Amino acid sequence: MMCPKCNVPLEVSQRQGVETDVCRTCRGVWLDRGELDKIINHYEAFDRDEERSHYDDYRRREERQPKRKSFWQEMFD
Repeated sequence: MMCPKCNVPLEVSQRQGVETDVCRTCRGVWLDRGELDKIINHYEAFDRDEERSHYDDYRRREERQPKRKSFWQEMFD
């Protein structure tokens, strides 16, 4: 697929089960049908209390290591 803005080939990137098309020239991120819904569902699961408590436990273990990237940084890095 070609970038609608730059007309260069897009690279396919898969993060957390969501496939996105990324343009390395303009840094545009293009989503196919249903991919935004997947991102929203991942974010909502991340925000639930049971997920947050798991995340908090993880952060406590990782305090001596570099900080974890945010949900959005992991998705679009």
